[in-house]
Amino acid sequence: MSTKLFGEPVQRREDPRLLTGQGRYVDDLGAGALEVAFVRSPHAHARIRDIDVSDALDVEGLVAIYTWEDLPTLLAQPLPLLIPHPALTHGRTAYPLARDVVRHVGEPVVMVVARDRYLAEDVCALIQVDYELLKPVVGVEEAAQSAQLVHEDVPDNVGAHLIQEVPSADGLDARELIETAPHTLTFRLDIERSASMPLEGRGVYARWDADDRSLRVYSSTQTSTSVRMAIAAKLGLPLPKVEVIAPDVGGGFGVKIVHPWPEEVLVPWAAMLLGHEVKWTEDRREHFVSSAHERAQVQFVRVGFDDDGRVLGLDVNILHDHGAYTPYGIIVPIITSTQLLGPYKIGAYRVEFSSIYTNTVQVTPYRGAGRPQGVFCMERTMDHIAEYLGADRTAVREINFIQPDEFPYDQGLIFQDGRPLIYDSGDYPESLRLLKELIGWDGFPALKAQAAAEGRRIGLGIGCYVEGTGVGPYEGGHVQITSDGRVHVSTGLTSQGQGHETVFAQIAAAELGVPMERVSVVTGDTRRFGYAVGTFASRAAVMSGNAIALACRKVREKALRIAAEALEADPRDLEIIDGEVRVVGSPGASIPLATVAVLSNPLRYAFDSETARATQFAGASSFDRPPVEAGEEPGLEGRDYYSPIRSTFASGMHAAIVETDSLTAEIRILRYAVVHDCGNLINPMIVEGQIHGGVAQGVGGALYERMVYDDHGQLLNASFMDFLMPYATEIPSIETAHLETPSPLNPLGIKGAGEAGVIPGSAVIASAIEDAEGIRIDKMPISPSELFDLRRAATG
Repeated sequence: MSTKLFGEPVQRREDPRLLTGQGRYVDDLGAGALEVAFVRSPHAHARIRDIDVSDALDVEGLVAIYTWEDLPTLLAQPLPLLIPHPALTHGRTAYPLARDVVRHVGEPVVMVVARDRYLAEDVCALIQVDYELLKPVVGVEEAAQSAQLVHEDVPDNVGAHLIQEVPSADGLDARELIETAPHTLTFRLDIERSASMPLEGRGVYARWDADDRSLRVYSSTQTSTSVRMAIAAKLGLPLPKVEVIAPDVGGGFGVKIVHPWPEEVLVPWAAMLLGHEVKWTEDRREHFVSSAHERAQVQFVRVGFDDDGRVLGLDVNILHDHGAYTPYGIIVPIITSTQLLGPYKIGAYRVEFSSIYTNTVQVTPYRGAGRPQGVFCMERTMDHIAEYLGADRTAVREINFIQPDEFPYDQGLIFQDGRPLIYDSGDYPESLRLLKELIGWDGFPALKAQAAAEGRRIGLGIGCYVEGTGVGPYEGGHVQITSDGRVHVSTGLTSQGQGHETVFAQIAAAELGVPMERVSVVTGDTRRFGYAVGTFASRAAVMSGNAIALACRKVREKALRIAAEALEADPRDLEIIDGEVRVVGSPGASIPLATVAVLSNPLRYAFDSETARATQFAGASSFDRPPVEAGEEPGLEGRDYYSPIRSTFASGMHAAIVETDSLTAEIRILRYAVVHDCGNLINPMIVEGQIHGGVAQGVGGALYERMVYDDHGQLLNASFMDFLMPYATEIPSIETAHLETPSPLNPLGIKGAGEAGVIPGSAVIASAIEDAEGIRIDKMPISPSELFDLRRAATG
């Protein structure tokens, strides 16, 4: 592979189009399509007694009204449970339209199709649904203790219960070691609900071709190939007759992973039934109350440690709120419980979680996907140990680090991919050294004292994490060189702003030795690539990047073989530079890749005389062979898949300096530093962009974002007037340093980077506020009013 483009900070190719308003999103499509609106439940828990549509039937422009009773047999079943697990003994998913009972505010009950969205909304307002109100269950602790059930057949509201234990080297379990440890601490931690909130909500647009009996669906999704399979199955269509395309997607952050959403099967069904294009675009309130949330956990921690702060035993019990349904299984609490250990080797570890139903919006992964909760737990534990011992917080972490010569390191747990939690590579002591240098750790006490003399309160916080990335099972790549010398790359996973068009073009250009401007990239279009898993879990670069590299290597091998025959050379003596195949050391002996592409096509024998002259490179004897030899395919193209033996593990460390106002308790971040290790860097500029975006969401999760439910299951802040997110004014300049410990698990030696910035945010900022205030911070997010109350409680 040429290294010319690999690791270079190439400018994002997507940006000129997206920044000048030339993006093409779902709502930009389908002019003249019929439009959909939904009657959604205003109650968190209720039985549907009757639906009366009589007042709506005479509205001019109304096309159709559908309830659950109108759905065909396949569509009338519950939506699929995507990731089953043996511990998920009571997995439950929703119906596309509520059948008998609604279990959260916002659940869809009736679908209306009209000439336009305005009319559809008017019709929805005229439909009367008679509900028998049931008592809602709100709050994970309340649900765990309540006699009221979210699902009548799920005892104690517990969907899943899982325990994992890793004994010490001498066979002792965590509880035994905690009991006999020189020191023990017991405490509780809380993380509240938040949500992805992409700028573009969900959207679906469907076109049915009655003559061809084929369906084309555009969806703002992170998993176009999976949506395709779900639509085909739910609508009883042959898979080849369904196309799903993700156009430009205005952010995802996890909420667009679920497949299918009710709307993704209902809108195509309506298009088929009505013989007309149909579309639906989510409004912001719908997104708040009918998509997905994440984060909410209560954690009970008990830790035993020695005089140096070395952790001998750790026992964590987690209550996880998964809302009303579990379409994505229990991936989030599994990740929390396994990624909690971070870069540390713990003497013995026991973790237990219960995943619990509540009458609130369902929980699916949001950027970080359970890791922010796990890191908050582990890093708060490290800080509490340091406080107890009066030790430097970095010293306590360092004594517990896995050392560079201990990789691969087996944590003894089963990760989200069902495979052993084995860290492949890393250098945690070096990351800490770089971070301390970047933030000025050793000089901070003097800075803090100076601020105190000025009547100011500042604090320094730290957080370390390890992130499992590149989870399987697979991704694929297809690469084709056409007779104009252009390289066309396609992969099945989708893009939501990560820079895939740039990164995948860099990989292909580097592998094939062609100028990057001659490479085009298509993602998320099942017409170009029919099988994929999706874009989530920091997996795109690792999975599709390596698949594209492998496909390029197939193409390169074939190109060199064909060129070698034309140049009467050994393929081992050839190289590809700037789109030309050359004999090493003899630049004059060369052939363009465009010509190699012509030679790879058996149709060249039928070309006109001018093109035929180019085939003389192949020699007259080639005309005596069959057009396509055994084991060969026509064309200069290749397809390959990458399937890892297990996940690869990126890592990083963040530090922040905050100031808390002595009067108002307002919290301001003065500096923020990041050291990140994602293996070999493809494009440092894009990695930094991913980190910056993640840090912004981490700041949001630490200081602003929360979903506030009342006792009736009503979401009280379901708008951007009340749900706070940080602006650019709240995000500090971010200082970064990169460490590269290549992964031995994949050909490119890379690890994921998409979620790194968000993962330790709450832990870092809690640590910094605690350092500034001298008050224990064990619940996030934290607002100025909450900090003010903590101050008042601390002073009596």
